Amino acid sequence: MTFPSDDSVPPWKPADLLVEGRASSPVQAERSLADASGHGDSGLPLTASQLSDVPPTALVPAARNDPAWNGWDILRLIFLTIVALFVGVFVVLFIARVWVYPPMALGAIARIPLVVVAGQALAYLLILGYMYVLVTRERRRPDFLAAVHWNWPSNIAVYVLTGFALSLALQVLAHFLPIPKELPIDSFFRTPAEAWALSILSVTLAPLMEELFFRAFLYPVLARRLGLPIAVFLTALAFALLHGAQLMFSWGPVLVIFLVGLVLTMVRAKQNSVAASLLIHMAYNGTITVAMFAATDGFRHLEKLNQ
Repeated sequence: MTFPSDDSVPPWKPADLLVEGRASSPVQAERSLADASGHGDSGLPLTASQLSDVPPTALVPAARNDPAWNGWDILRLIFLTIVALFVGVFVVLFIARVWVYPPMALGAIARIPLVVVAGQALAYLLILGYMYVLVTRERRRPDFLAAVHWNWPSNIAVYVLTGFALSLALQVLAHFLPIPKELPIDSFFRTPAEAWALSILSVTLAPLMEELFFRAFLYPVLARRLGLPIAVFLTALAFALLHGAQLMFSWGPVLVIFLVGLVLTMVRAKQNSVAASLLIHMAYNGTITVAMFAATDGFRHLEKLNQ
């Protein structure tokens, strides 16, 4: 399956100018800078009519550092994510203790999957807000989507189908790998309500936040410092390790997640689009969710997952 072509400069190559949120080529950047200074190719001043033909976005040079954030910002983002997870779970735990489970001890409530999922969702929203502040306020990039190279692809169906095909292919591969019968993540599929909550999170907020962190923030920093191949590999590796605890760090399922991260990062790099990798990610998770929904009769017979 081929992806739509994208003639923009890849994110690992710094560009002098951004036009409508996408990196322009070096030649376009040079010409646009010349236009912005009011001179044409001949070095003569441009007339008012000629200058009016120049797109407004070409008159605004972007910062030469792309991405605007650096490795220290990534470390701070990781630290604040951990803090946000603690805060999110604690807030939800407190609410549940007061209004939902008043007779139960806090330790028992903290082991309820619905509480954990709700706390994680709250933490995601908190860290999303900080990402926006980091880009628009601290790094002075008012257009958040352009700064993170969101860039919606023109053919969304291609990426949705790619996520579907990737999910099927890796499920086939998983049958030939040593997969433990019981994993920590299975504890989130003991009741229909828990299965619904985690399924909704896995196709909405979770892939969004993972793509923003790994493909929008981490990958371009690594690419700028280490080059494209190493950046793609390390981003996929970090993505797999994030899910390691849920998979008991068993090499079979971790390898599957690593391959998913590899594909997502390669698409991000080739298409210069975080939105493209997000569509694949959501379709991948969605395919697994639909398969589980069908196999358990609408999450009514979750015991079938372990058969």
